[in-house]
Amino acid sequence: MASSHCFAPFVFLLLLVGCSGRPFYPLPSKAGDPTNRQPLQTYRPYNIAHRGSNGEIPEETAAAYMRAIKEGADFIETDILSSKDVDFTTKELKKLRVKQRYPFRDQQYNGKYPIITFEEFISIALDSPRVVGIYPEIKNPVLINQHVKWADGKRFEDRFVETLKKYGYKGSYLSKDWLKQPAFIQSFAPTSLVYVSNLTDLPKIFLIDDVTVPTQDTNQSYWEITSDPYLDYIKDYVVGIGPWKDTIVPVVNNYLQTPTDLVSRAHAHDLQVHPYTYRNENSFLHLDFHQDPYAEYNYWINEIGVDGLFTDFTGSLHNFQEWTSFNESDDKNASSLLHQIASMVSPYKKA
Repeated sequence: MASSHCFAPFVFLLLLVGCSGRPFYPLPSKAGDPTNRQPLQTYRPYNIAHRGSNGEIPEETAAAYMRAIKEGADFIETDILSSKDVDFTTKELKKLRVKQRYPFRDQQYNGKYPIITFEEFISIALDSPRVVGIYPEIKNPVLINQHVKWADGKRFEDRFVETLKKYGYKGSYLSKDWLKQPAFIQSFAPTSLVYVSNLTDLPKIFLIDDVTVPTQDTNQSYWEITSDPYLDYIKDYVVGIGPWKDTIVPVVNNYLQTPTDLVSRAHAHDLQVHPYTYRNENSFLHLDFHQDPYAEYNYWINEIGVDGLFTDFTGSLHNFQEWTSFNESDDKNASSLLHQIASMVSPYKKA
């Protein structure tokens, strides 16, 4: 495809009307039985692949998501928008090719990959050799509902949830159904999340923008939507919030300032906190971390205490957690080994 057809910098997945059956995206697996896959880990903060492993491969492509899964992502994340064939056909949209969003990242994959649909995104997770969750965002629902109309009078959110149900996504957070096919639904629009709560019991995350940006649907300020009364209200509809990380820990002249109490207050309201977005490059790392992305992960996980992290570099976060996290199963194995050693030594003690 000619470079003039490359699509950047903002790439998104499409909820296309009239999609056919899902494709198959096999990933290498040592397991012979796909019904007996390694379960989702829930003992440490979630590794959320922001638009795939897009620090390496152009975002929201099948290749970026498959790379993220290989690198250890717990969830793959995406933006969902809607299109109808009266504007562009699926065939026409598939002619588009994407390129790397930032010029300082690897450009060798530019023009190689097409955009993918919501159903194709879901297929990548379902075909993984282990359980991998999905984390789709209802993107700009106010705008879409103004400009895209369906004959049956349904809304963008209705179609969004119908697609999730079609592929078996259901269940409240940590329920048996949810653990089988994990999913979080996210949006910056609180009214959209409230509406969706009547359609599915899947857990939802309220995204929070910069302090200067009001909500897109209710025009509420950052200070209002992070107040205790509002957190108490929204917890009836969501299981957590997804704030921009610089609103949790303010930054001045690229240095961290005193953290706010947003995380502790959210936890007091039984809400998880999944900040965005963590990136390895020096241009994104605050000076406190001395050009070390692992120092940043350590700060946010062990000092701030977040419950999940949106990252462009899934492999880096996975490596940090593998090297530093406590695994309950490992502790049980170590305890069992100690008991075995003790039983072997005890006869000699008696002698």
